Amino acid sequence: MSIEWGLSRQTRLWPRAQYDCSLYAGTVPLPTHVTDLISYELLLSVAELGSIGRAGAAHGMSQPAASARLKALESRVGVALLHRGQRGATLTATGELVAGWAERVIAEAAELATSIAMLRTDRHSHIRIAASLTIAEYLIPRWLITLRSHDTSITPALTSGNSVDVAASVLDGRADIGFVESPDLPSGLQSKDVARDELVVVVAPDHQWVRRTITASELAATPLVTREPGSGTRLALERVLRTAGPLAAPLLEVSSTTAIKAAVIGGLAPAVLSSLAVSAEIAAGTLARVHTEGLDLRRFLRAVWPAGRELRGPSSDLLVVALRSPQP
Repeated sequence: MSIEWGLSRQTRLWPRAQYDCSLYAGTVPLPTHVTDLISYELLLSVAELGSIGRAGAAHGMSQPAASARLKALESRVGVALLHRGQRGATLTATGELVAGWAERVIAEAAELATSIAMLRTDRHSHIRIAASLTIAEYLIPRWLITLRSHDTSITPALTSGNSVDVAASVLDGRADIGFVESPDLPSGLQSKDVARDELVVVVAPDHQWVRRTITASELAATPLVTREPGSGTRLALERVLRTAGPLAAPLLEVSSTTAIKAAVIGGLAPAVLSSLAVSAEIAAGTLARVHTEGLDLRRFLRAVWPAGRELRGPSSDLLVVALRSPQP
């Protein structure tokens, strides 16, 4: 190793060694006399303050505790590091050498600690959200506006899909929290109801169902424009109609709520959608709501996260916002 000299905190000259780090990489664990950085920090404080007692106080230690720690360090290193006297303590020549090496390591350790803290802060400011389409389009945006009004450092990333996709994203760690419409959940998830919703039957304004009430069996026997398999809306409807008779095959399967509405408006077939998704079209008269008999199409929308894991940081904050938001 070669020695170069650098300035300490009190413009004191410390010897610094240039190490070939490859000597230690992937070989044996560092020995204990190297890993005890607190004792080396204490040694540097003795050099700076000229007293074991004052150095100990700077580190929250009593004088006897600091002295014992430094003696233990000397024992592990195998050389004397300090001259102890009635007026204080100074470093030996070997102590000066060791202090120079230690100062560099401690500076690197401090940088590591700072970097890790920044990494954790950055990670905690991000939130990955997976939500089924209806929730992603009609509820999540206003929840995020409220969330960021409390903490503008939060950076949300939202992905949307059907409820099966959302559950899979949460289970495999691609999302921190999910929001689903499905009445069924796979094992490994825990959930919390966050909002109420109602499915409604909609048709084009000139459809024959507009001026009458339909039954569950009639709806079950009618080919509909539906979402794809795995959709929470489709799963909820199929569960309600399970006892109403054989279910007709869909006339058209579409993975987009907007496309379903366009098909219904065009007169292709009826559909069953969330009231959140069709309220504007019903108010505008481009879609008509059909009255039903013997059907309870109300449902809960739920937040989901891995079972046994406590939500923290922005994920927990988002759940609170969802729970406290006015019901749609």
